[in-house]
Amino acid sequence: MSNKNLSHLEGFVLPFVALIGSLFVFGLFVFMSGKSPVEAWKLLFLGAFGDAFSIQNTLQRSAPLMLTALCVAIPANAGLTVIGGEGSLLVGALACSSVPYFFNVPLNTEGTCILMIASCVAGACWMSLVGVMRQFRGVNETISSLLLAYLAVNLFKHLVEGPMRDPGSLNKPSTYPLNPDLLIGGIAGYDVHWGLIWGLVFCIVASFWLKFTTHGFATKVVGGNPRAASFVGLPTNALIITSCALGGAAAGLAGGLEIAAIHTASSASVIAGLGYTGILVSFAARHKPMIIVPVAIILGGFGAAGSLLQRRLGLPDASIQVLMGFAFIFILAAESARGRIQWTRIWSFQSTPGTLEVK
Repeated sequence: MSNKNLSHLEGFVLPFVALIGSLFVFGLFVFMSGKSPVEAWKLLFLGAFGDAFSIQNTLQRSAPLMLTALCVAIPANAGLTVIGGEGSLLVGALACSSVPYFFNVPLNTEGTCILMIASCVAGACWMSLVGVMRQFRGVNETISSLLLAYLAVNLFKHLVEGPMRDPGSLNKPSTYPLNPDLLIGGIAGYDVHWGLIWGLVFCIVASFWLKFTTHGFATKVVGGNPRAASFVGLPTNALIITSCALGGAAAGLAGGLEIAAIHTASSASVIAGLGYTGILVSFAARHKPMIIVPVAIILGGFGAAGSLLQRRLGLPDASIQVLMGFAFIFILAAESARGRIQWTRIWSFQSTPGTLEVK
């Protein structure tokens, strides 16, 4: 088997083994809680894909994960480790909610598109700050993106509970709800909203851009060897900032979709950690946009099964976050092992029986 084929096999096997390992350790966690791990694994599957309702819930949860994962994956192809997609998501949600405060938006599909564009632009501008600070001030992008996410959370709470608050929202502060004509409905009458299609489209476009366009190839060159990219005259600064902006636009759209399809108004419910789960999705997919789609569906299924574990086994709803944490640790470990395993030696040993002699 050639080294190239082994590399592709490794890229599939290691994340798969990491997910299996995280499920096994989660089973031990459940066992220590006095519950059956086998029953927990069964309920995870049933809660994610057991019936039509579960599948719809899984697909609905996976839609924003695709977009927030792109906020990590696109800059990663430019050599950046950006983990602040939660910030762009919240800024995008705020933009979607605030546009009707300042403009008379048409109460039709055109108005909904305007809100989604505003969410994309807001998310892109927010995340582009990460690229600007890295290229012109030397600020580490991981730290700056995380700090900007915390800043976005507090800005979101300040505006929602202060200047933008709907006086009618007493127990749970929120902005004024969007007009029903601006909301995004389900696909063909199902609970799955059109955000799933937007997530699929963005992943397909991002994959095409990286593989088949000059700009995408230049972005990957910058990520692979910045010195060589500068030597051949590539606009490194522009490519880095653009990759951050594109990732932020995807996460901003996720925020807009959460408002227009789920919550109808900005409130604390929007701060659900979708941007942080997107980090896990992107790393599990090895920052490949098309692989993000199935990984987002699997992890979205885990999230959908949380309530079933709580009802059937009496586990806390937050136990799913424990599973996500295990998965993140295992996937990072698998990523660090990539390229270090001598697959050629293992393969040659297995395919050549009798090489080990016992005297």
